[in-house]
Amino acid sequence: MDIYTIIFLALAVFIFLRLRNVLGQRTGNERPPYDRAARNIVQGAQDNNVVPIPGTVIDQSPLAPSAEVAPPTERWKGVAEPGTPVAQGLDAIAAQDPSFDPRHFLSGARSAYEMIVLAFANGDRRALKDLLSSEVYESFEAVIRDREKHEQKTETRFVSIDKAELVGAEARDKAAQLTVRFVSQMISVTRDKAGTIVDGNPDKVSDITDVWTFARDTSSRDPNWKLVGTGSAH
Repeated sequence: MDIYTIIFLALAVFIFLRLRNVLGQRTGNERPPYDRAARNIVQGAQDNNVVPIPGTVIDQSPLAPSAEVAPPTERWKGVAEPGTPVAQGLDAIAAQDPSFDPRHFLSGARSAYEMIVLAFANGDRRALKDLLSSEVYESFEAVIRDREKHEQKTETRFVSIDKAELVGAEARDKAAQLTVRFVSQMISVTRDKAGTIVDGNPDKVSDITDVWTFARDTSSRDPNWKLVGTGSAH
């Protein structure tokens, strides 16, 4: 070997010894390096994809109840008493549609009630068709057609809607039904072609109680409820 080969060998031995002193030797008992990303993945798999975040819990399951669901004794507070058929029906509807909110529904039902009554009085078929089932629309349209035949017009004015309360709730298959009792005050009068009153009194406020049933398909993307049944109570 020439002098240069000896120098390179000596230098290689020197570097090897220095690295060994700095890095140490593996004995086979060392802990594996900490991998935060891998740990999170494994932890998520063990906890059924539940990843805790400060203040909240995110569950990947689409069937999991909302984190905001109230205890059973308070879930329908102000809408239905715990253990009643109405409360049980609301539970069944919420099981099919976790986004269901009965308070929001009642607010919309009050508006729909007024819109439907006024559209019926004015003979507004287009508005009614969007709010009624086909069967109810046919019965309403028959009355409108009869008024038109006799050249009569109905004038209706709401004084107030005093109450809108749930009196029935049911879920069968994917069909949800909610029955609401409306208590209102209104003025209604029907006149003939000459303006003569044939029904009602333009100066009298009448107390009206209607019991209406609304329905929707909870599997549908359409969030709107339609009127499927009407009745009155005294």
